[in-house]
Amino acid sequence: MVPGSILPLYALLPFLIVSGCASFSGEPYDAAADSLRFPGEKHLRNIRQLTFGGNNAEAYWSYDDEQLVFQSDWNRISPQDCDQIFVMNADGTPLTEGKPYDLVSTGRGRTTCGYFLPDGRVIYASTHAKAWACPRPVTFEAGRYVWPIYDSYDIYVTNPDTTLTKPDLLIGGPGYDAEATVSPNGRYVVFTSTRSGDLELWRYDRRTEELLQLTDAVGYDGGAFFSPNGRQIVWRASRPTGEDAETYKDLLKKGLVEPGVLNLFVADADGQNARQVTDLPGANWAPFFHPSGKKLLFTSNHHTLEAGGREFDLFMVDLDGGGLERITHSGTFDAFPMFSFDGERLAFASNRVASGTPSRDTNIFVADWVERPQLTDKNFRRAE
Repeated sequence: MVPGSILPLYALLPFLIVSGCASFSGEPYDAAADSLRFPGEKHLRNIRQLTFGGNNAEAYWSYDDEQLVFQSDWNRISPQDCDQIFVMNADGTPLTEGKPYDLVSTGRGRTTCGYFLPDGRVIYASTHAKAWACPRPVTFEAGRYVWPIYDSYDIYVTNPDTTLTKPDLLIGGPGYDAEATVSPNGRYVVFTSTRSGDLELWRYDRRTEELLQLTDAVGYDGGAFFSPNGRQIVWRASRPTGEDAETYKDLLKKGLVEPGVLNLFVADADGQNARQVTDLPGANWAPFFHPSGKKLLFTSNHHTLEAGGREFDLFMVDLDGGGLERITHSGTFDAFPMFSFDGERLAFASNRVASGTPSRDTNIFVADWVERPQLTDKNFRRAE
């Protein structure tokens, strides 16, 4: 999850493993029709595009794997000039009202980080209580690329099945509260907050309403997700020291954070036994657990820093930091991976287009996940 905006340009059920013999629908695989797949993407098949303009990202599955919630500033569907939260069917079919996308946030303020609850309601962060207009966007500060940390963000719950009404406040108070995701059993919400003075992870117990601080090191901790069994969390973090730590603190006082150096951490769901998984240069972020619970998918530009670092790809890594494997090869921006709850499909955001021409639009895609690639996957070539 990205605080406040999308980076431009750039278990409830046992998990079933795709053998690679067919698509999730059971139909024989047609490589010639897979126009959004690129050579080297041996773990992805039948890539389908679900949005078609603007910036769309952070698409996360409903617990029944039927729908996706996502944020978008696409002017065709969004009433604001900044992100709002929408729901769509994961197979691209129209919703019951005949529309492809349903607005589930208020259409006011800026929103981020929508996520489903087990009962089908959606939690998300929004600034609408402070002001109906979009807060001022900030991209650069003293020549640094930064993310804004709006202190007007609070976390709300809404029901997508009803006409837009006032959402219920779930987590609020002074400071930034956002980047919320939910445990597989629906009891816990993990989120990022500045309520302790730094950007730390917190856990909210929906049963008892108790709050537990999970991290306490200097630096940004955010974008956390639970493991399939709910016993662990993974997140991205910066760990600045010396002068870098002072710069981090100064930026945070201005409501900003510089995402230049981020790595992945895992811990028990109560914050104990935290440890660093990756030690890579650049920005390593948007992690999500593999269905096995033994690996992570994440976004990184560590391999393109010498060329400016604007190309981001999905990678997979073992929990011990070994076995690093590149997943996407589109030559552009690929990020925000999330496995469906049955483990058969992957939702992600990308700037890819079938023609391979450059695009600034970030769209939502869904692909079949191939756990054990076959020769047809390893030798995939795009149709001419």
